[in-house]
Formats: sequence, structure tokens, C-alpha cells
Amino acid sequence: MTTCRPFFLFTAAVIAPMLATAADDPSTSTARPYEITEEREPCSNFTPLKQPLFGDTHVHTSLSFDANGQNTRNRPADAYRFAMGERMGIQPYDDEDNPQRFIQLDRPLDFVSLSDHAELLGEVNLCTTPGTWTYWHPVCVAHRSSGTLSMILLAGRSLGFRSRWGFCGDKGEHCLGKAGSVWEEIKRSAEEAYDRSSSCRFTSFVGYEWTASMDEGKNLHRNVVFRNERVPKLPSSWIETPSASALWDHLDRDCLDAGEGCDVLTIPHNSNISSGLMFRSAKIEESAAPHPEVDAAEAKRRQRMEPIIEIMQHKGSSECDVVAGWSNDETCGFETLAYDSFGGGRPSMFTPPAQLPAANNFVRWALTEGLRQQQTLGVNGLKYGIIASTDTHIAAPGLTTEDAAHPGHGGFGKGEGAATTNEFADNIEFGPGGLAVAWAEENTRDSIFEAMLRREVYGTSGTRPTVRFFGGWDYPETLCDSPEMVAQGYAAGVPMGGDLPAKTENADAPRFVVAAMKDAGSATVRGLPLQRIQIVKGSLKDGEHHETVFEVAGGDNGASVDLATCEPKGQGAANLCSVWSDPDFDASTPAWYYARVLENPSCRWSQYTCNAAGVDCNDPASVPEGLSACCSESHKATIQERAWTSPIWYTPTGS
Repeated sequence: MTTCRPFFLFTAAVIAPMLATAADDPSTSTARPYEITEEREPCSNFTPLKQPLFGDTHVHTSLSFDANGQNTRNRPADAYRFAMGERMGIQPYDDEDNPQRFIQLDRPLDFVSLSDHAELLGEVNLCTTPGTWTYWHPVCVAHRSSGTLSMILLAGRSLGFRSRWGFCGDKGEHCLGKAGSVWEEIKRSAEEAYDRSSSCRFTSFVGYEWTASMDEGKNLHRNVVFRNERVPKLPSSWIETPSASALWDHLDRDCLDAGEGCDVLTIPHNSNISSGLMFRSAKIEESAAPHPEVDAAEAKRRQRMEPIIEIMQHKGSSECDVVAGWSNDETCGFETLAYDSFGGGRPSMFTPPAQLPAANNFVRWALTEGLRQQQTLGVNGLKYGIIASTDTHIAAPGLTTEDAAHPGHGGFGKGEGAATTNEFADNIEFGPGGLAVAWAEENTRDSIFEAMLRREVYGTSGTRPTVRFFGGWDYPETLCDSPEMVAQGYAAGVPMGGDLPAKTENADAPRFVVAAMKDAGSATVRGLPLQRIQIVKGSLKDGEHHETVFEVAGGDNGASVDLATCEPKGQGAANLCSVWSDPDFDASTPAWYYARVLENPSCRWSQYTCNAAGVDCNDPASVPEGLSACCSESHKATIQERAWTSPIWYTPTGS
């Protein structure tokens, strides 16, 4: 790991433009630097230098077959109200159907895209609505009685064999027809939640999840996000579109080329459990060849359809892994899983047995492999911006706080949560997940969607630090001290997600300015100080991947945690900033750079649970059977929350 530390603490003059929340005159929509595709009032808080908006693009409600099978009862409207700050009851329920747990965000979100599974939307509705002709069908009874049986029978047939049960009709017409009415609820709930007034308090996107076959537990799922209310008549499921390429065909035909103002993008799931297939050809599931080659046309299409990727959610992080090849970067051990597919976590449901994750499961590998595509195909199909989200299956967008009250997000975790205080509420290797952050002029669908398309986004592991990242050639070394830092960042270079402009005549190497402010916290959740900022560089030399981590601000400050009380110990920074130049720059070599911001360590949710139960690892009698993992050597008692910016790319002239 290479170290370079010309860094500064922010002055008060720098903090205001970094947040960039001062409002411009919003009286005319022509001031917006993007196409307006919807009817709404202009936001009173319109910010040309952009503001950070925090959201979640991966949210399941009771409409999803797996969430429904684990007794999630909250619907889209409930999820939106929760995201806006309302208290919500969740499973388990007592005999009188009263929820036994209640949750509430410490701070509302700015935006949400729900992602209920397109697969089985109709079947779940038919199986759970009394009076339907299918309600007492054995498969429906199994679905209502057991989440595991539901996965084996209801979902197993559709996702394993691409076929529907007979009650759907010869061509699936009964279930597809019912899916249409559920889709109407999804659209209606999004419209009712969207604040079209000048207050712009909350933005909701119409969306869904395309859930690819989980053959042998491989996860190749995508979340689909529409720009506005003009969407296809039905979401496309894996049953009808058996590959990501086929999904894009559907979205081209029924959205982008329909001539009705529909716009869309897709977001790959966190890739850590994709068995190394997420970054291969998008035609892999429908091709006779085991590993079809990616051509220039597919790479170009992928770059447009998938501008961003989910680097973390409640089932772990997908940046990199010490085990998979990044042993020189100790921070790559962050919230990683010990397996590369769903089969690792639930070996009784999938075969083959768990495999250790390989490098090609991770975003960092994909970013560098994208440089190879640029060289060989002339286009980089793996040019990803970075976000994070929760993948909640309890309809709880943005619920990312690490504490003893973490209820577990379900999915392949413990959907009903802990039955007592002497159990973990989720699989211990899972966590609360992360958040997506968009640098947008205003809190509207058009503005946030444009931020996603241009990759001016970043992901966090669940906290809310504010991070800026710019790249150029001629930034002054004193830029961190300037009240015009953000304006100059845009004027003389590009923000996160962009491509470096052509090299200037007198520049030896690109310069980057990265600035971060700690999470301010809330009345109930404390924001932790920042420890350091790193810049991660990837390049392709002689056909080989090369990646280096540079320390550019802050550093090892000795901060720690008292595990018995979860009180943080040590000092940190409220804000950090650095103007950094690549000391190893080679103008003939393509490269990418992203910033990683680390907070001081804190307790992980699982340690809070251990403490709340009175576990003392020196006293075996104090350790309940359900919490024995508290005293395991593999238990991660602490977590170092972080943020990852989207990369900035350098391409040599003529490439």
C-alpha cells in the first residue's frame, strides 16, 4: 500500500460549497441542465452545484414471493411512508395479527426505488387472497405455511424450470393478468408517494427486480428503475426473458423505443454471490456456449443500460476480498462472505457446496477488466458507477443502523427475526446494508435519474458521510482551502463517474481533489469521526491487472471500540480534504481511480446483540446456544463504516 498525505482539514468557507445546498431561483424550468420529462413544480431548493440525496434502490415488500413467504405484510405504500419517517410494525405477528416489532428511521430518506420481484407477482396475489380459485391449491397452502416450502415449490418451479403452475393457465394468462393488477398498485403507490410540489421532500421511482435463475445459487439479478411514470404494461420476469440481454430487449421494445417518453436503467445486484458470472456476457443464460464472448455491440449496450452497480447490501460487500486476491489491502476484508453463491449460505437448498469467492466476483476486478474491453473492443462495458442499498425483504428502505434493534432484512436470512433476545435476528454474516447517494440539482426523478446515468453517485455502508471527488490536470494544491472548491472542481475537471479530459500541455499527471465530511448523525444515532481517505487506482499493464491503494488524507489514528460497552475510543476528523497527484502515472496506460472514505471503528450489529443478552465469553454459562457465535474467533465484533465513490477514468489519447 502506497502512502501520500498532502491533506487539509476543511475551513468553514469550504464546508458550505461542498454541501451545496444554497437555492437558486427556480422560477423557470429552462434553468435545469437536463431534459424535463414530467409535469411538476420546480423545486425551491434547486442547487446548480448539486446536493447529496440519500436513498435506497433495492427494496422488497409483501408483493415479493420470498418476502411474502417469510410473513412480510407491509405493501409499497407502507414502505414509502417508512422511508419518509413513519413508524412501522413488522413480523412476527401474534394470534390477533398484531406486529411484535416496530421500526423507524432516525432520518427520512430522500428517494426510494422499490424492487419487488417481477417473477410470481400474480401467483403470490392469487395464493394469498381469500376467495380466489387458487387459494386452496396445495402450492398456495404450502406458500402460506412455510417460507422454505414456498421457495421449493412456488418459486422452485418458476426460477428452476422457467414454467408456471397449471393454475396460471396454458400460457400463464391467469397469473400474468393478476400481475398486471399488482403492477398497477406499484405504479399508483409510487405516484402517491412522489412529492411533485416545490417542497420536493421525497422522490419515488417505479421499479422492479428481474430475478434470474438461481441455478446452483448463482445470483445474476438486476433492479430495474424507470425515470418517470411512463412504464411498460407489465414488468418483465426471468420466465419470459431468460437473460439480461433478453431483459434489455424487452426494455428497448416496450420502453426506450416505444416513443412514449419511457426511460430506464438496470442495476446489477451485489456481485459477491454471482459465482463469477455477473461480469460475463449478458447472454450467458440463453447461449449454448458455456461462456459466450462479449462483442463491441454488447459492451456498448451494457454501458448504457447498466451505468451503476450495487457494491454492498445486507448480504455483504462486493468491492474486493482479501481471500480472492487482494491480500495487500486489509480493508478488503470488509463485510465479505465466505462463499460465492446463495448455496454457501443455504447448502441444503442448492448444489454444489459452497465455493470460496474468486476475484471475478468483485467490482474492483470488473473495473479493471473493463479497461481490457476498452483496449480490445473500443468500448468499456464494465464502466460502473457505484451505489449501495439494503435489499430489505421487510419493506424497510434505509434501515441501516448497526445496533441491537437491527431486525434482519430477511431474504435468505431469518425472515421472522429473532424469536427471543437470545438469538440473532439475521444470519450473522449478513448486516443492515448500505445506502445510495446521488449528487443531484434537486430532489426530482429527472435530476436523480440523470445523476445515475452520468454516474455521479456513491455508495455508503449505511452511514451518511458527504463525499466529493473531482479529477483534472491543473487543480491548485491549495484548492481544499478555497470557498470555490466545488465550482472549480467542475470547471477544471470532472466529478466522480466522469472521464478525465485530454491531458493539458504542462501537466505531468492527473490531479484529484477528494473531500469528505463526517455523518452529522441524528438525535438517536451518533455520527462517527472520519479516520482516513484513500484513493484506489486500477490499471492494465501488459494485459495484467494492477491495483494500488494510496492514503491521501488522515491515517491510522489508533481509534478503537470498547467491546463491552460499544463506546468508541480515540480521536478522528470531522472533515478531511486532499489534492492528490498520481505519483505512478503512465500516460500510455489506461486507469481508473475511486475514493474510499473510512470512519473510525464502531460495534457491529451482532456485537450489540451479544452485549444486550449479557454474553461474557469468559463465562460459558452466560452464552445462550443461539448466540454461541458471539465467542467465535470468526465473529466480526466491529465494523469500519465507509463510503465508495464512483470512479474517474483515464484513457490514453488515441485509445
